[in-house]
Amino acid sequence: MTTDQILILIALSAYIMATLALLTYFLSREPFARMVGIPFAFLGCITQFVELLLRWQTTHIWPLTNLYGSLSLFSAMSVAFFIGFALRYDLWFLGGFVTALAGGFLGYALSWNEGYLPPVPALQSYWIKIHVPLVVSSYAAFMVAAVASVVYLIKYYFEQSLEGGAPMAGLSAAGAAAGAGNLGLRMQAEATGDLASLRESPATAAAAARGNALAQWLATLPSLAKLDVVTYRVTAAGVVLLAVGIVTGAMWAKEAWGAYWQWDPKETAALASWILYLGYMHLHSRRAWQGVRTSWVSVVGFLSIMFCYLGVNIWISGLHSYKM
Repeated sequence: MTTDQILILIALSAYIMATLALLTYFLSREPFARMVGIPFAFLGCITQFVELLLRWQTTHIWPLTNLYGSLSLFSAMSVAFFIGFALRYDLWFLGGFVTALAGGFLGYALSWNEGYLPPVPALQSYWIKIHVPLVVSSYAAFMVAAVASVVYLIKYYFEQSLEGGAPMAGLSAAGAAAGAGNLGLRMQAEATGDLASLRESPATAAAAARGNALAQWLATLPSLAKLDVVTYRVTAAGVVLLAVGIVTGAMWAKEAWGAYWQWDPKETAALASWILYLGYMHLHSRRAWQGVRTSWVSVVGFLSIMFCYLGVNIWISGLHSYKM
């Protein structure tokens, strides 16, 4: 077994262990599970970067010239984005989902591992070291944002089920007042960066106080307002990265093919995804759209990213096609 294969095996094993531990933490809030999962998430991410750097140093071929290298970077950057935001906002409860997806994409990447083939002439440019990491990193940010959105929706619909019960009927007025308070707190938290000030919804708090097991578990998750703000911030990072990636891609296209824009399926899909996320950013500025609606937009946006990233590249012929 080569060093390259050993590193891949270590990364996959680390992601499996991180997934098991952090999903346990998500479900049980057992601190020991988090203590076990975090080091494995770090190990998997670092090992992937080491493997890519080793491949580059050994072959002197930029490792992001094929789908294997691209997916490997996507996997590593997804975990890196998650770790960065988790350290800032205590989001370790998302880790099991992120590392599961990262491990899955890394495993899928192995089916595209073509070895150390030299790149085609169009890829032999310094732009590949700028454009590809930017675009893949934006995809990684959108993946983390989508995971946060899914957790938001899980909590939101569970809370709706609590509010819909008869014991909660008398809380509507109090809930409306507290909801207005939460909106004010959210605006203040966005301005100051103090997400810890975002409090729990009244329905969940009341049900938890009555001993409802589901409500008690939901109360251990961050408030909906905090999840919404975190999703917005991760998405904003992805939007900026994708914008710069599209611009650098256009400059590379001018150098390689003689025109900044070819309306290639990949270019068109990337532009459409970027516009969709711009729509998310705009809608999030509208109070009526913040929360559940923009969370669904985030999920749909990530599906569009996956179509742009894999669907177009694999199933649709074009200048960016990975089909052999």
